[in-house]
Amino acid sequence: MLTAINLTSPTCCSISLFSSASSKSPSPPRARVSALCRSSLSVADMDSGAGPSLFPLHRCKTLHLIAFFLGFCSQIPRHCGLIKPYIQVRHAQGIHNVDGDKNYKAYLSPAFFDAQLTHLGWQQVDNLRKHVHACGLAKRIELVITSPLLRTMQTAVGVFGGEGYKDRMDVLPLMVANAGECNRSAISSLDSPPFLAVELCREHLGVHPCDKRRSISDYQFLFPAIDFSLIESDEDILWKANVRETNEEVAARGLKFMNWLWTRKEKEIAIVTHSGFLFHTLNAFGNDCHPLVKTEICKHFANCELRSMIIVDRSMAGSDSSTTNYPGKIPPGLDLPSDIADGKLENEARNSGLT
Repeated sequence: MLTAINLTSPTCCSISLFSSASSKSPSPPRARVSALCRSSLSVADMDSGAGPSLFPLHRCKTLHLIAFFLGFCSQIPRHCGLIKPYIQVRHAQGIHNVDGDKNYKAYLSPAFFDAQLTHLGWQQVDNLRKHVHACGLAKRIELVITSPLLRTMQTAVGVFGGEGYKDRMDVLPLMVANAGECNRSAISSLDSPPFLAVELCREHLGVHPCDKRRSISDYQFLFPAIDFSLIESDEDILWKANVRETNEEVAARGLKFMNWLWTRKEKEIAIVTHSGFLFHTLNAFGNDCHPLVKTEICKHFANCELRSMIIVDRSMAGSDSSTTNYPGKIPPGLDLPSDIADGKLENEARNSGLT
């Protein structure tokens, strides 16, 4: 169910809960949980979305989003739930953005077919790369998903790829030198996460030549280490010269993409995509949140902006099992909780009053 996925604000945390079996149980986790429980909110308030929500960690994924600019931008914050954390990144400045910002009709120009990054765009990529390494994010990413357009793939490998490539028989480059006339050195795939090209997260399809892709065989030459196996057609059969996708169609494709993410085993994923795609997709989320959180989810992305969020699956669509849960009672022993004992005593008292 598409409605089963929820996006919440980045004002959340991961909490390990311990059931105290004795006075020797660790105190710091209990203190942290207690601090969260001191609130004037009622249980009904919390259940309706007015307060913090609590979900099993293994039902979550973290996404880190990077979106390319096409007149506006979009990104996602981070939360907890039946979730996958993910990072969204909008691509850096493309050549189409420069003229398109001055005159939107420039987006109709064939000169911007599959637009590449500008010199400024590559500077934006370099700065974001420094950030993801400085904050430790680069080491946590298990998979990089990219839209199969030149500007998004340049951004993806520039931010999350390895260092400069040196000719080796056993390691393919993520990007060959001067790919898309970028005047940049080749980028290595060594010590980088896998990269996967996915058509579902492409920009608005149709009419604008900048959103039409090249053949996959051309891309495989330019980006040898990116996995294009999920793309069925070598030529771009999705883009139509005279038919532009409606906003509703983009949003539906985006929700299909979000549901597809649940088929992935990776827990922390970076997504490099486009502003229009993210804007229309993310507008479907956050309706059960505070208006300010909804605004945070749906606001436009800047070029090469990165936002981290967690998607929550409330429908049990995900099949991941927990890697940290522990069943307890090993070795087994008597462990009747006091609240259950209280319930039994109340039932006995009630039953004895009836006889």
